[in-house]
Amino acid sequence: MTMMRRWEMTGFGRGALQLRRVPIPEPRPGHVLVKAAAVALNFRDKLVIEHGMGLALDFPFTPASDLAGAVAALGEDVTRFHLGDRVISTFFPGWIDGRSAGSAKTLDARALGGGHPGVLAEYVSLPEDWLVAAPRSLDAAEASTLPCAGLTAWFALVERGQLRAGQSVLVQGTGGVALFGLQIAKAHGAETFVTSGSAEKRERARALGANHVIDRDGWVESVYRLTADRGIDHILELVGGAHVAKSLEAVAIDGHVSLIGVIEGFDLSAAAANVMLKSATIQGIRVGHRRALEDLVRAVDVLNLKPVIDRRYGLEDVPVALDHLDRGPFGKIVITFD
Repeated sequence: MTMMRRWEMTGFGRGALQLRRVPIPEPRPGHVLVKAAAVALNFRDKLVIEHGMGLALDFPFTPASDLAGAVAALGEDVTRFHLGDRVISTFFPGWIDGRSAGSAKTLDARALGGGHPGVLAEYVSLPEDWLVAAPRSLDAAEASTLPCAGLTAWFALVERGQLRAGQSVLVQGTGGVALFGLQIAKAHGAETFVTSGSAEKRERARALGANHVIDRDGWVESVYRLTADRGIDHILELVGGAHVAKSLEAVAIDGHVSLIGVIEGFDLSAAAANVMLKSATIQGIRVGHRRALEDLVRAVDVLNLKPVIDRRYGLEDVPVALDHLDRGPFGKIVITFD
């Protein structure tokens, strides 16, 4: 029997994450076997590994959601792909377009690497509807950053935010979603603002084309000064918790605040007056659906967008990569396969 390597959690905590040798799966009818070339890590993967984020996981469990690779085998009745096709995964399997799953009472948080087993393995068998064609212009490591970080920024600004040229966009920090937001905003002709507590990262953001780089301390007052009190049209709120109040102070009249990050917690607090009197829109961003990911893939090829990768690690170096994720990368951390 042909074997492969796969990272598996036997419980919660870094110590329960182990690299094991297991059989290569056989693709069932309607499934595609993908030979992995790269897997991008997200902050959410760190939370799943550490405590599961409240999800009911069946152990052993494989984490991570963002895969790029090539089709190695086809199950019966597969029609969307052929052998050798380059593909990437979708974060929320089965969400093709339109309204997402779940209801007002019952939320659906099932995603790859959380609810559904993840992709941190040399081979993965997935339903064909859970994959899209990879961009022609990116290598595998770059393409692997699109399913979560890239799509989140695209969904917030373009799909839901209807970003227009001449508007302003502010991103918080210099992680994967933030830098995708910066590049997407620049490509759409927006004025861009980046906040960071690191002078070195602020200068790197400026080199990527940010119009304004702002120290994280006192950033709202800096926005007022730089915009003559007008504020920002689109803010990617990547901190969460009580920090949302600052975004609502900085947002322009009729502006958008996209709730994405939860670094400071899941419970939000802010002054209702800043929502009501500004007619501000607070939109929760659930990454995005497959159709929007396909739109992003086309945009990447047309606009020549290049994901920012801080560092690439080998499959055996996942624990070191998670430590890097803890420190806060500039852009994305990617696991590459031999």
